[in-house]
Amino acid sequence: MGNSMTEQAQIPETQSPSASEEGKPDIIRVEHMHKWYGDFHVLQDLNLTVRQGERIVICGPSGSGKSTFIRCINRLEEHQKGKIIVDDVELTDDVRQIDTVRREVGMVFQHFNLFPHLTVLENCCLSPIWVRKIPRKEAEATAMEYLERVKIPDQANKYPGQLSGGQQQRVAIARALCMKPKIMLFDEPTSALDPEMIKEVLDVMIELAGSGMTMICVTHEMGFAKTVADRVIFMDGGEIVEEAPPHEFFNNPREPRTQKFLQQILQH
Repeated sequence: MGNSMTEQAQIPETQSPSASEEGKPDIIRVEHMHKWYGDFHVLQDLNLTVRQGERIVICGPSGSGKSTFIRCINRLEEHQKGKIIVDDVELTDDVRQIDTVRREVGMVFQHFNLFPHLTVLENCCLSPIWVRKIPRKEAEATAMEYLERVKIPDQANKYPGQLSGGQQQRVAIARALCMKPKIMLFDEPTSALDPEMIKEVLDVMIELAGSGMTMICVTHEMGFAKTVADRVIFMDGGEIVEEAPPHEFFNNPREPRTQKFLQQILQH
């Protein structure tokens, strides 16, 4: 869990995140959102506004609702109360609205979810061809551009089973980018990786953050949070307990639950 992997991965000074997303439009609004699994109240009265280009890191103990929260943002999980509005489209039961949002929101999961019977290039081209109706040649050119960006263009014709975990996760990031989303969601993207592979994935995410992409990332990698985030959000027990810019969050956490969590995680 430690942050040693990410301390070396720094954005060049010119790209360091500023808190000055002021004036940019809101791209995600969550208002008084609740979710239950049966009688279990898993998310309680969540409120969050994310501006275009903002980078948010969500952290917290296991079972605090972090992954469920970001899965609600593209309706992989359904909320029962309150509002989630993504790029001016409210997520309801309307399938067309869900499809509209999903076209603009890329997601990278803990496990890579690549199709094992398709090559890396075919995995990356599938959604642009079928969902965005992009001609195959154009989709392949875009896929190669993003495989270049995640530094594995030479793996394009291999199958996922021939790649390391770190390479597979970089393919998963490239695949999400091929849809040219406005927002990227990352759900603990390094937690299934061996320690030596974590840095290669985080480096790709840091480069992506430097490009101005709106990002929400659930992670335990605190070095990444310090480097990339405009805001760090701490969740516990299905609630947002505290949110602050990284410097303030790590150096001067206000809430006892946040203090306790940081003591535990930064000792590892």
